[in-house]
Amino acid sequence: MAVHPAAAFVGTAAALMSITSFAPQIVKIWKEKDASSVSLRTYVVTVTGFSCWIAYGLMIKAWPVIASNTACLLMSGAVLAMKWRFDHPR
Repeated sequence: MAVHPAAAFVGTAAALMSITSFAPQIVKIWKEKDASSVSLRTYVVTVTGFSCWIAYGLMIKAWPVIASNTACLLMSGAVLAMKWRFDHPR
């Protein structure tokens, strides 16, 4: 089934906005070396949610769902990793 061009545009825009929405948080944490204002529970749920979306995408063989949620998982995972790193210094 072909995707209507307008639907493809909206889907692509939504994916790009979702992916890039994590960038300001990542930059802020990295610059300040402080993630105390980030909610650990929120990002655990977010990472879990993106993992579920990837599994769903694999089950229905929907590559746009898989690709966009993999990118979101990587970005939100970076926030979660920095939360752990800067809240638990070595």
